[in-house]
Amino acid sequence: MTEKPIYQRVVLKLSGEALSGKDGSNFDFDVINQVAHQIKKATEMGVQVAIVLGGGNLWRGRQGVDMDRATADYMGMLATTINALAMQDRLEAIGLTVRVQTAIEMRQIAEPYIRRKAVCHLEKGYVVIFACGTGNPYFSTDTAAALRAAEMEADMILLAKNVNGVYTADPNVDKNAKKYASISYIDFINQGLTVMDTTAVSLCMDNRIPIIVFGLKEEDAIHNVLIGKKSGTRINHCDTALESE
Repeated sequence: MTEKPIYQRVVLKLSGEALSGKDGSNFDFDVINQVAHQIKKATEMGVQVAIVLGGGNLWRGRQGVDMDRATADYMGMLATTINALAMQDRLEAIGLTVRVQTAIEMRQIAEPYIRRKAVCHLEKGYVVIFACGTGNPYFSTDTAAALRAAEMEADMILLAKNVNGVYTADPNVDKNAKKYASISYIDFINQGLTVMDTTAVSLCMDNRIPIIVFGLKEEDAIHNVLIGKKSGTRINHCDTALESE
């Protein structure tokens, strides 16, 4: 018996770092292919999937250089477009119909972002990839994911990370860090947690969009989230609770 998803429309936020190779290369196509197959599995379940990509595997802000912030951010937007085209290629290679929409017009390679057109694509079962963040400097791709989720009236943001949830501290640094099973928007912001930026979390809070933070490289990670299997950390208006509680 096929397991039914509990979400109809989701925004999947992928960091650029998640797509990079362990050898320092910009792309790990094994990971990209794995993600592509998970997305295909989601669409076969009837889930409408939109994707927002970061660009950190190609460009990380000013990268220690004394550069104008707006210029650096625009360069980051171009990096997200490169990632979007790479993901589009892999998704189309396995039979999915994909549309890339950019917040900055690049008509030769992608559609300009038009909300109604994006919704129409999703309703047809196409995967929509949003690139260039919000199209404005000083805003992260996390905030872009929150904005697009609100505009698409998505049921959930799936925040894929290299860690499998939200912790009280960085688990790679602090061995005593404990994982949250759930955490409220307010507690997330007040504790200064950084797995998602506070502007994005605040926007989700205002629009009552729940967020699931999960480990991308876990087996069937996206599928497990979509069917409601306990995975990662849920950020919403819920009570805050550690996983052991």
